[in-house]
Amino acid sequence: MYRFLFSSKWLGYLLLAAIFASACVFLGRWQMDRRAETLAEINRVVTNYSATPIPFADAREQFDELDPAMEWTQVELRGTYLTDGQRVVRNRPLNGQPGYEVVVPFRLDSGETVVIDRGWLPIGNNNPGAPDSVPEPPAGDVTAVVRLKHPEPELQRGAPEGQLASIDLAAYSGQLGYPLLTGAYGQLASETPPAAEMPFPFPKPSTEEGTHLSYSLQWFAFGVLMFVGFGYAARQQARNAAIDAEDDDGTAEGAPRPAGGEHRRRPSPPRKRKKATSEEEEDALLDAQGY
Repeated sequence: MYRFLFSSKWLGYLLLAAIFASACVFLGRWQMDRRAETLAEINRVVTNYSATPIPFADAREQFDELDPAMEWTQVELRGTYLTDGQRVVRNRPLNGQPGYEVVVPFRLDSGETVVIDRGWLPIGNNNPGAPDSVPEPPAGDVTAVVRLKHPEPELQRGAPEGQLASIDLAAYSGQLGYPLLTGAYGQLASETPPAAEMPFPFPKPSTEEGTHLSYSLQWFAFGVLMFVGFGYAARQQARNAAIDAEDDDGTAEGAPRPAGGEHRRRPSPPRKRKKATSEEEEDALLDAQGY
């Protein structure tokens, strides 16, 4: 009944269905992986973002290589800003508005130097390609609370003097001419004493899960529906073949099929009249003929 499934045409249909379903499974799993990454980021934000700051001594190794679980952890730093090394980082949109971020080296009391990202500035109106002004950090001894962030990769593009294409700490250190701790940088949360003017503070990262779960379920459903559609098409083909076979069995080979699928009854041939054998029958025939 289903032998047609082994034909080249139907095997081709099955192969296409399998390829489509495999693609759907791949996309569904990719969305699930994205969801897992998002949930891990949400957990880090919820756990670390507003936790009590820890001293630099307890977080020293994170500035050599940041543990992903420690991202957004608040660390208290004591030292002075090295304003000669201040830079602005290009192409930093915030809430859909183009702008920059301000990074400044911070010399710790221990003699080591880290990088602090002090905030965001809008694109300039009076000076194209740069902010109109960059607020100065406080002078002298400063206590800064920062949130740990991973350094960024080097971008294969240049930047004007006084600017960076990304927060690539190794490249930044090469510009400055003195060593930086390159395993992490700090995103400013607060500083004491406060500066007279500050860049815009960074907003708290989103803790919304997004639509990754619903998208993954949709892709898995599409893969299943492809095989459901293939099975339905095969069942319809088998039913049509069965109907054709029944019609062929009830109709003479080469004869036209009666309308409505019903078989008409053949009319009976006319009966032959018997030959009269008796004299009475002969007389009756002569009378009938007028003799």
